[in-house]
Amino acid sequence: MAPKKPIEKAAFPGVVESAFDNKLVPEALYAALDLGTNSCRMLIAQPKGAQFHVVDSFAKSVQLGSGLEKTGTLSRESINRTIQALQVCKQKLDKYDVKYSRLIATEACRRAKNSKEFISRVFKQTGLKLDIIDTEEEARLAVISCAPLVSPTSEQLLIVDIGGGSTELVWIDLTSVPSLERPKSIMRLHAGFNSEDGPFSTAKVVDWISVPLGVATLRDQFSDVEDDAARFALMSWYFEEKLTDFAPYKDNKVDTSFQIIGTSGTVTTVASSHLGLRRYDRTKVDGLRMTTEQIDKVIRSYLEMGSEGRKNDPRIGRDRQALIMSGSAILQAMLRSWPTDKLTVADRGLREGLLYAQMSANGVLEDAVV
Repeated sequence: MAPKKPIEKAAFPGVVESAFDNKLVPEALYAALDLGTNSCRMLIAQPKGAQFHVVDSFAKSVQLGSGLEKTGTLSRESINRTIQALQVCKQKLDKYDVKYSRLIATEACRRAKNSKEFISRVFKQTGLKLDIIDTEEEARLAVISCAPLVSPTSEQLLIVDIGGGSTELVWIDLTSVPSLERPKSIMRLHAGFNSEDGPFSTAKVVDWISVPLGVATLRDQFSDVEDDAARFALMSWYFEEKLTDFAPYKDNKVDTSFQIIGTSGTVTTVASSHLGLRRYDRTKVDGLRMTTEQIDKVIRSYLEMGSEGRKNDPRIGRDRQALIMSGSAILQAMLRSWPTDKLTVADRGLREGLLYAQMSANGVLEDAVV
């Protein structure tokens, strides 16, 4: 299946940094739920200045897309696991009396033949109404959530969101934007990837694609290859082929003004392994800059561990171990195709973008970029 580039849709607002604070104030709470191919994640937060702080969160590996590659449908077991997780989310929403929420589903529900039936069943059993978003909205949410991590020295930017069922890549030109305005210019993409020029310097989206391969779907395509190293090499080569028409810099030398920001469980897991964290620490991972040499070293260590070793490595975790090699294959292929020897790690994504969109629309954020 060729990479998809959907038609333009309505825009949404920008990004925030999430900060944890246990002191609740009597303001309306907001929720964002992201149901992907592999995981169900939710944040409950409240506005705080120009950003927000998180009140509660939920994350569970539900493997909704398990078997989807072969059957084209969501299985009964996957649906049951997902509904159980969504029932926990509903309990949290009720507990905090959340006033505003956006609950989205992505690639697995976009592709499944029985997604309408699944959405109906979710509503019937949990009362939650899921919205299946298209790939462009998914890409824009990822882009804007990463705006605070954009370096003032970056002139060309690639933001990569490695999901369970798809991978979104957005290439942005910042050369016409003053250095200190570059993060804000990314936020201004709330007007759309093809927004018209306004009074402010604007980041230009040169191109973007959604590759219908993520950590779960890529793994499933090569599940019949028994040799660990051979399977990894095949996955990486196969994904790189999908970037053929989206890698104009492939033969260029390393460019220090080019920045790649990666957001996904794979990227944060690789970063955690590099740092040797026994317990995950977002404050140490989010914004970390890793060299390709450091990333390659971690991936080589994963291969040396073998399947059993990865299962028992606390830096990877049992939920992630089955997907870490397919995610690493995507990461390595992507880094081979672009002229940089560094990657900025982002522990942020769709949920942060969803929260900011709602808060910005309601005018509850101070000094928000519009």
